[in-house]
Amino acid sequence: MSTAPSPFDPVAIGPLRLRNRFIKAGANEAMCLDGAPTRALVQHHRDLAAGGVALTTVAYVAVSEVGRTLPNQIWMRPEILPDLRVLTGAVHGEGGAISAQITHGGSFVTGVKVRGATMSSVSGLNKAGLLAGNWRRRAMTAADMDLVTRQFVDTAKLAREAGFDAVELHMGHGYLLNQFISPLDNTRNDEYGGNAENRVRFPARVLAAVKEAVGSDLAVIAKINVADGPRRGADADDAVVTARALERAGADLLVLSGGRNVESTWFMFGSLVDQDEMARMLGGDPLSRLAIRLSSLTGPRSMTFREMYFLEHSRKVRAAVTMPLAYLGGVKSLDNAERAMTEGFDCVVMARALIHDTGLVNRFRSGETRQSGCTSCNRCVAYIYHPAGTRCVENAPNDPALNLVRAAAVD
Repeated sequence: MSTAPSPFDPVAIGPLRLRNRFIKAGANEAMCLDGAPTRALVQHHRDLAAGGVALTTVAYVAVSEVGRTLPNQIWMRPEILPDLRVLTGAVHGEGGAISAQITHGGSFVTGVKVRGATMSSVSGLNKAGLLAGNWRRRAMTAADMDLVTRQFVDTAKLAREAGFDAVELHMGHGYLLNQFISPLDNTRNDEYGGNAENRVRFPARVLAAVKEAVGSDLAVIAKINVADGPRRGADADDAVVTARALERAGADLLVLSGGRNVESTWFMFGSLVDQDEMARMLGGDPLSRLAIRLSSLTGPRSMTFREMYFLEHSRKVRAAVTMPLAYLGGVKSLDNAERAMTEGFDCVVMARALIHDTGLVNRFRSGETRQSGCTSCNRCVAYIYHPAGTRCVENAPNDPALNLVRAAAVD
């Protein structure tokens, strides 16, 4: 009878060897300036590596300027390589590894006005972009798909040049690649639409191209939804199809997430977003405040958080593939990190618990604690709109000055 590994055991993810099995999830830090990392972002990820995290993930690195969702979001180009090298060097200096989560927003563009219709799996009204004036979206053509595939490949090559150890292709939460996978968006009637096998065809093609370009040097990871949440969205059976296709395409690891930014944040976080805190961060923008209120009408009015809230869905994916999988979804204790190992998952991914305490992994290892102090209040989510960046509201405020200086700036 085999024994489950400890979450503190090292693990190989493609060409990358991690010192343990704890991964910091990609979660928008809002620590960017002119589309480049700031000193605040460097400190944030250095602290996570110093706190024992094996692999920390830099969130939402757009593959092109038009692929951004928010105006200050990092978008990959050669000019920011010095800033990125400061960031990766800081993590490596603490013994950790660092991943770039690479994305294209497609029609999910909430803070940037895009000229013309935004790219997506289909044409029509773009509800995700209404507040930014992006009213329409258009179905991607073969030429669009070739272009976006090249942009993902070029971004992965630049990530390698910048010193990243991995790239994570974001295929969940309503971004462009998920707009193909999810039936909430994809109603195409060609080879890229219809059944789950067809819907994952383009995302799998992108991953295969990235794997061919950088796979001997970088771990190639994909973040997928185990389910979308809403009734007509993708479910765990669809996630099985997606996982099998990405396994064939060469993915080194799948991060198993869930939910969509517009339709089901409650499903993504396993609890409701604090609407009052979100409205406060958005200040006096009445349209944004109205959008927050309207979004609450599509989900539950109340919800009790429970740890391991994606476990039932994720078990189906685990049973369907042999490749490494990372469990995400409400792990806040060492007991449940260990449980993820016994369930057959290879890594554990956390965000809110590590925003609350960047040193949590070391405190788990030392025996100082077995339980995170994170209350899952989700107020940290609202700080993606704060000028000092994401933080836990139970901790001291961030230093806003660090978020006004690019990482490679000379004093």
